[in-house]
Amino acid sequence: MALGVVKVATAEQLRKLVLPGTADLQTVRNACKDLRHAGLMESVGRTSSAGASGRPVRRDLWNLTTAGLAAAASELGRTVREIGGTAREAAKAGAAHALAVSDTIDAFRQSPPLPTKPVARRTTRPAPERVLPVRPRGLGHLRGWETEVALPVTGTFTSPARGSLRADAVLTAPEDQVPVLFVEVDNHTEPVAVVAAKIDRYRRFFRRQVKNDGGRDGALWSTLWDDSGRGGFPPVALVFTKDVGAQARMNRIKTIRDLSRTRWQPRWYKPHGWSPKDTEQDGWWDPRRHGPSHRHASRPATHPRSAWAGVVALRPQRMAADHRRAGQHRHQRGVPRPSGPAIPGA
Repeated sequence: MALGVVKVATAEQLRKLVLPGTADLQTVRNACKDLRHAGLMESVGRTSSAGASGRPVRRDLWNLTTAGLAAAASELGRTVREIGGTAREAAKAGAAHALAVSDTIDAFRQSPPLPTKPVARRTTRPAPERVLPVRPRGLGHLRGWETEVALPVTGTFTSPARGSLRADAVLTAPEDQVPVLFVEVDNHTEPVAVVAAKIDRYRRFFRRQVKNDGGRDGALWSTLWDDSGRGGFPPVALVFTKDVGAQARMNRIKTIRDLSRTRWQPRWYKPHGWSPKDTEQDGWWDPRRHGPSHRHASRPATHPRSAWAGVVALRPQRMAADHRRAGQHRHQRGVPRPSGPAIPGA
């Protein structure tokens, strides 16, 4: 099931996602080999990373076969088309981005380590007591995640037209008050202008209207995902996975922020006759014109050894209660004007 969500992963990643309480990684490796023998999984690529000693360690990459894809779709209650392909070619190429997406899902998910029953052995010595790793509470369940989700700016979900995008990952976790969260993973391999352009395409997708069953216009995205009821568009999280140092990471965040500012910043409205002498409360901040507002940067709760660099969240600006009333567009006092996106170090 895990590979039906993340597409490509190492045995270590599968252990974190599914069996973080296992005492030995070999248990997961053996399970992968058994599934390969059954024709459901395969290993056609390898990845290399620095080990504890600093020397490169090569690890097998696992992905589903066509038969495994069908089995995962049945287990997840989705169609094979919804899950996507086997990611065989990505695995052959090392799947650097897919592995980062797998780490991203694990960081958000934080699967709780459950104790496993030790295998009985012919010995009189008692098994040593094992201390399970402590992980903070995460968001949602593995079934709530999807990867490589088509978001058509034009065209359809099954046949998106040119200019559309694919979300790296999408989380639905209503049990944690997260109706939907779109996630983009930045491996520091794309120019900042390309990353910023994705925010514009997200906005175009969120603004796309379709006729509902009653013949009225409604947002296309809301035909698949629930609305939070807070106004604005769904949140988008930009996840920066490469550890390039705090200053370089913040410089990249600020550059992307500045390049995309007109796409996420709401518009400040002032009443007729407003002058600089008036207070900042003499007006209102309307998110309906520019969609998601860049609210804050935060770091997800991760394992202490995680190589995560950080997360920047694009969240809908919450509208004042009075401004959710239909037809009200007049000046409201008591709603302070935000000074702009609050970013640590900005």
